[in-house]
Amino acid sequence: MTDNELIWRIAGGSGDGIDSTSQNFAKALMWSGLNVFTHRHYPSRIRGGHTYVEVRAKDEPVQSRGDGYNFLLALGDSFARNPQEEAYYGKEELKPLYENFDDLREGGVLLYDEGLLDDEDVDEIGLEEAAEENNWHVVPMDLRGIAKEHGREIMRNTAGIGATAAILDISTDEFEKLITQNMSGDMQEANLNVLHDAYEAASELDVDHDIEVPEGSHDEEQVILSGSNAISYGAIDEGCRFISGYPMTPWTDVFTIMSQHLPEFGGISEQVEDEIAAAALALGASHAGVKAMSGSSGGGFALMSEPLGLAEMTETPIVLVEAMRAGPSTGMPTKPEQADLEHVLYTSQGDSARVVFAPANIRECYTQTRSAFRIAYEYQIPVIVIYDQKIQGELRNLPASHFDEEPNADPGSVLTEEEIQDAAHHSSGKFQRFLHEPEDGSNVSPRSVPGQKDGRFLATGNEHNPSGHISEDPENRIAQMNRRLNKLDDIRADLDENTSHQTYHGPEEADYGILVWGSQQGTVFEAVDRLNENGHSVKALGVSDMAPYPKEEVSEWLESVDEALVVEMNATAQFRGLTQKELGKYGDKLSSLLKYNGNPFEPAEIVDGFESSIDGEELAASNMKYVPAAGD
Repeated sequence: MTDNELIWRIAGGSGDGIDSTSQNFAKALMWSGLNVFTHRHYPSRIRGGHTYVEVRAKDEPVQSRGDGYNFLLALGDSFARNPQEEAYYGKEELKPLYENFDDLREGGVLLYDEGLLDDEDVDEIGLEEAAEENNWHVVPMDLRGIAKEHGREIMRNTAGIGATAAILDISTDEFEKLITQNMSGDMQEANLNVLHDAYEAASELDVDHDIEVPEGSHDEEQVILSGSNAISYGAIDEGCRFISGYPMTPWTDVFTIMSQHLPEFGGISEQVEDEIAAAALALGASHAGVKAMSGSSGGGFALMSEPLGLAEMTETPIVLVEAMRAGPSTGMPTKPEQADLEHVLYTSQGDSARVVFAPANIRECYTQTRSAFRIAYEYQIPVIVIYDQKIQGELRNLPASHFDEEPNADPGSVLTEEEIQDAAHHSSGKFQRFLHEPEDGSNVSPRSVPGQKDGRFLATGNEHNPSGHISEDPENRIAQMNRRLNKLDDIRADLDENTSHQTYHGPEEADYGILVWGSQQGTVFEAVDRLNENGHSVKALGVSDMAPYPKEEVSEWLESVDEALVVEMNATAQFRGLTQKELGKYGDKLSSLLKYNGNPFEPAEIVDGFESSIDGEELAASNMKYVPAAGD
């Protein structure tokens, strides 16, 4: 926990505008000069059900959610299915209040809408006792009433922002700017009036808290975006002009963003009947010469196994994205988990020839998606970008200059018509698309696209000879399989030389290490900083290349530490298992800290988990699991 920060949580029901309000709050704080990071928690319901978003703001870069929060704006659930106490899921109107008690820091502020949550109900949930025990500053305000005075009840969100600003002594200038930009006419005027009235009403209250909102400034223009935005913008900048898909949380964000923007660049998006069709349609577009992508979440991605295998066999480049959520089956579709790694690595038929990247933050979502397209189209191989619900929806600010890289429309290893004339052809006239030994000495046999003169070849899911005709000849099988698999060695060498996706953090020399992949990287890095401040000797390595695995890089790092704790959000230690599969001799150095309750790690949890592991003590928290090294 750090002192010089604001962690503001807004809670209500799905459909109450919690997400959009939090985005505006974060944007306003960014405009004021602060760095922001959001964490979103929501149920699998369109309307109703407790949802909240945290906005963490500091005057220095923020790379993780915090430990708990220090200000709660509880609006109540206006879409509660059943407000009765005996309802199966409890009295849902009150859940945005009492289900947030555990994480509110001592001395925090709790502002709630007494226009929706009446005093009698609030008394029954033990708020007074909890507030006294934790020294909370409880502020009931009729936010609903302030909103209704100016028209619509939904504006109680704006009232909550105004009251928050007054209690924390934040200027309303940036909020007014947002309202003016996003609204017009009577709606703009009404929201400005609600903001000012709530601010004035809260200013008259005596709330003697210790929260200090930091002040900051930015040296350059900032933008605020999610992992879904970054993946989409990376794809477009790398020349993707086709996407096909079927909606499924949390992949839907990428599909929606791409569908909105592709037409601006002459691209096409297609929503189809299911995920098999989605992957197959993208594969067809790529075969025709267009940079294409598709994707889904776990259950939908399972249906893509057959087209994925087809892409491997036909050596058709394609980028797929897989947005993990808690499974198996439907599981918890709006909660984050990192349990699809083995699924993505090994699904489809036979020996796999694919590349898998796991970006860990917004920056990496952009750069590694661009890398995915470059690798896919240069090496004629499917590349999968795997991420999770956490990074999909969280917002962070970044310098706008991060996205100033030049666009790239290069189609990769595609021959021109002139080059096709000089390329190998069968006596029948067919272009030899799948040469055993390409002329340039690489494992990539250049391709043609439909319509090119003398570029005809067969593309089949069966094993085939150089012209694409089905072949079960043993020598041909060995030659084709070896060439396809040898691409992975070439790609590993390419990445090692040109584009390291691994991220190092902490001192160069340390006794202990923490190994992490995907969205927990920033949380681990913050925990490492705290551990070193507490006198421990710790460093961290974030790994993004799942396949081909960066054996040399990780081996060198593991050699430099006595023990390494692997942090991941699943129950079966899948990344640790992958690391031991690739680097078996380090198995006795690797232990695991796991969490799979639907909530991502907080930095303090990783600190506690690490200290418990080196002290040989059991974890105090029941929401995590420690798995010792193989030799312990």
